[in-house]
Amino acid sequence: MNEKACQPIGVFDSGAGGLSVLKALRAQLPDEKLVYVADQAHVPYGPRSLAEVRRFSEEITRFLLAQGVKLIVVACNTASAAALHHLRAVFPQISFVGMEPAVKPAAEYTHTGVVGVLATPATFQGELFASVVERFASHVTLLKHTCPGLVDQIEAGHLQDDPTRRILEEAIQPMLAQNVDTIVLGCTHYPFVIPLIRDIAGPQVRVIDPAPAVARQAGRLLDAQNLRRVPSQCVDAGPAVRFFTSGSPEKMQRLLPLLSVQPGPVEQLCWQGDRLITV
Repeated sequence: MNEKACQPIGVFDSGAGGLSVLKALRAQLPDEKLVYVADQAHVPYGPRSLAEVRRFSEEITRFLLAQGVKLIVVACNTASAAALHHLRAVFPQISFVGMEPAVKPAAEYTHTGVVGVLATPATFQGELFASVVERFASHVTLLKHTCPGLVDQIEAGHLQDDPTRRILEEAIQPMLAQNVDTIVLGCTHYPFVIPLIRDIAGPQVRVIDPAPAVARQAGRLLDAQNLRRVPSQCVDAGPAVRFFTSGSPEKMQRLLPLLSVQPGPVEQLCWQGDRLITV
């Protein structure tokens, strides 16, 4: 028996956005245990400096390794842009799956040659986004918008209210005026407002959520390393998902059902300087 295969997958984000990826992981890898860290003390990561996000990501990775995880999914576009290469260099003993803006499939799909990307400032500033655009989207027109305030709205559970709609209308309507036919979600929070995005953009616009592709990549890495969990070979201890937050556990618990995530106990984390500890 491969004992390491019984260990959980670690997943982290600045807040609740990575739960969109967690849901995809649960759907595609139902036998796996998961440890989810929401750094809600620092949400949103988007406006922060790349160096700051890198520092947070490194310490969260140390925490997840202490929980015995076998694979880490950086379920945050900003953290992936700021820290993914750094994390792979600092922690060569574990594999990482990051978020890459789904510009390639969008560039392949578009018929009008106009693609919209909704993402945070840090994602647009990162080398990862520039590299993806250079490799796959030099022949299309990319329209970018940072949707200021949208992450905060989603963190508060306001998925359908008027302020959320206004933020999205401000982003999407100018894109529609320029004949956009594909919109890429470059922040893991944004899939939670896909119904609102589709309502504004209309049925002629394709909306690309990268979470299923990320879950498939996690499965491929588990297979390549013979790390898929076989329930009959593992002691089934603890919940399917352990939730941690550096913010308010009560707020996180209230948010889970609003985001269609199966609720569970949320454990408290606390930042002491650059150290992340359990309370």
